[in-house]
Amino acid sequence: MNTTAPTSASADGLNIDRFERVSLGHLMTEIEAMPRLSAHLGGPNLFIKRDDCTGLATGGNKTRKLEFLVGEAVAEGADMLVTQGAVQSNHVRQTAAAACKVGMKCHALLERRVPKHDDNYESSGNVFLDKLFGATLEHRPAGLDMNAEAMAVTEKLRSEGHKPYFIPGGGSNPTGALGYAVCAEEIVAQENDLDKPFDWLVMATGSTGTHAGLLAGFQMLNRDLPIMGISVRQPREKQIAAVHGLTQRTLAKLGGTEISEDKVIVDDGYVGEGYGIPAGSTIEAIHLSARQEGLLLDPVYSAKGMAGLIGLVRDGFFKPTDNVLFLHTGGSSALPAYEETLLSRTG
Repeated sequence: MNTTAPTSASADGLNIDRFERVSLGHLMTEIEAMPRLSAHLGGPNLFIKRDDCTGLATGGNKTRKLEFLVGEAVAEGADMLVTQGAVQSNHVRQTAAAACKVGMKCHALLERRVPKHDDNYESSGNVFLDKLFGATLEHRPAGLDMNAEAMAVTEKLRSEGHKPYFIPGGGSNPTGALGYAVCAEEIVAQENDLDKPFDWLVMATGSTGTHAGLLAGFQMLNRDLPIMGISVRQPREKQIAAVHGLTQRTLAKLGGTEISEDKVIVDDGYVGEGYGIPAGSTIEAIHLSARQEGLLLDPVYSAKGMAGLIGLVRDGFFKPTDNVLFLHTGGSSALPAYEETLLSRTG
C-alpha cells in the first residue's frame, strides 16, 4: 500500500505553524505493506512507515526534528550548529547536512560508545559523510554526560565570537519532538486509506525524541494508537521514565494535557550487549528485511526495532488480523562501518 496526502494535512490539527520551522525533508513519507515478511513470519498484516526516505543526507528520522530545531536556530541568528552523538551517529550526519542547507557551520562531539567494532568504524559510514558535509569533529571517551560536554563547547565557541545553537543528542528535546507530533498526524491521515486503522505501532526507542513526539501527537489528536518502543540501549524502566518525561514537556509546548506513564510501552529484550553492538537478532533482522522486502536497516536503531517486531510476532503478541505499523527511522549509511560483522554472520 502506498499512501499520499497533502503536506498541509500535518500542520492544521496541531496548529504547528506557530513554531519556527525550515523545510528540510520530503514529507509526508510513504506507508508500504510488507507482504513477503508478513507471510514469512506467518504473522499479522505488517506495514512500514518510510522515514528512511525523508531525503536529507540519505534520510532518517532526525530530519523531522531538525526542521524545528534549525528553524529555531535561524530565528535566533545562529551561524553554527553544535551537537553530539556516538561515532556512527545518524543525528550528527543529518545535522551536518542541515547546516549546509541553511549556510551554517556544524561542530560535533563524537562519543566512543562502542567498545568492539570493525576496523573502519571510525572512518567510514556516517563519519565519512560528516566530513563530506564539512563538519568539524572532536571525540570523547564513553560514559561522559555528552550533552553537558557539548554545551560547554558551545559556550567556548560563543566566547570566541561565534553564534552557536546547541542541539542535544538525537535532537531530543521538546522542540525536536515536534517533528514526530507532526508525523503522528501524518499517520492518522494515512490510516484513512486502510479498511481499518493500525492496531500497533512498533519502533526503535533511543534518545526518546521520536517516541515522545509520537505519543504527544497522538494524545493531542485523541488517537489511542499503542506504541511499542524497542529499546536500543537502556533498561526498560529507565527508558520509560525518559520517554514519559519528554512526552510531558512536549505536550506542555503544544498546549496539551498530561499523559499517563502507562501509555509508554518499552521492550528491552533486544539490546544485546549494548548500544551500537548488533545482537544475533539484529543481524537476522537486517538479512530478513533485505531479502524479503528489499529494505536496508541500520545495526544501531532500525534493525533492533525490527528484531523486536519479529520477536513479538513469533511470540504471538499480535492477533493474526492486526495491522501493525513499523516506523523505519533510517540509518543505512552506517552499514559500511559494520561490513565485517554483518557479512561474517548470516543472522
